[in-house]
Amino acid sequence: MFTHGVKSVTGSLLIGRGKRYVTRVNRMELDERVITEAILASQMETFISYTDMDVAVVGGGPAGLAAAAFIAEKGLKVAVIEKKLSVGGGMWGGGMMFPRIVVQEEALRLLDRFGIRSSPYKEGYYVASSVEAVAKLTAAACDAGVEFFTLISVEDVMVREDGRLAGLVINWSPVSMAGLHVDPLTVACRYAIDSTGHDAVVARLVEKKSNAVRVKGESFMWAHVAESNIISHTREIFPGLIAAGMSANAIAGEHRMGPVFGGMLLSGEHAASLVIRELCR
Repeated sequence: MFTHGVKSVTGSLLIGRGKRYVTRVNRMELDERVITEAILASQMETFISYTDMDVAVVGGGPAGLAAAAFIAEKGLKVAVIEKKLSVGGGMWGGGMMFPRIVVQEEALRLLDRFGIRSSPYKEGYYVASSVEAVAKLTAAACDAGVEFFTLISVEDVMVREDGRLAGLVINWSPVSMAGLHVDPLTVACRYAIDSTGHDAVVARLVEKKSNAVRVKGESFMWAHVAESNIISHTREIFPGLIAAGMSANAIAGEHRMGPVFGGMLLSGEHAASLVIRELCR
């Protein structure tokens, strides 16, 4: 930040009172090839490392981000796989593109837990910035050690002779969007969390090939009922696969809730507790 009468020592443009001074600063010469090499080498090392992980969280919305952060804090190897370019799911848009979300009293502690500022509106209702909420949930996941793989879609699952989900079949989202015939790759995981929102993508993939899962589809808007029941719907729906967030409600045939996000955060926390209970014994 520049102020009158103070000269910057970090930039090439120095500002004095009423005058502008330009100075030359010696800088290293940048090599575009090295930049490319750095990106490819570091990301390929990470990608190879995460072909085998403890938990794959599919969908980086609020439930997925919360779940990933809580699980990774326990020292488990966690990745978020997100089909879009950015994480945050429907939280970015708040309500009808107004960047505000509502959280009820029961989930206020989770806003505080992630350092998300809020203000009371009426008794039991709290308002927060949707942008701050996504940013701080994402930062918490990063700080906990979560890796993010964006623009990647899950197109199938791996199930072994024990009938348990053992991994995910993945491909680039643009490949799926373009309808190209490109064979996928696979990653192994001990647990997967379906937090893909209304579409319940992973659950539907299992449903196509197994009678063990039935996705009923979400019902009409009824925030109170949907928020009240989401924890009971957040459960292991198939061996090794846990449903969280709106996916859990869609699978159960539950109502939708709109831009109140307390249930999403509580569901993510509960999904994490189920995984931690099994993997951190």
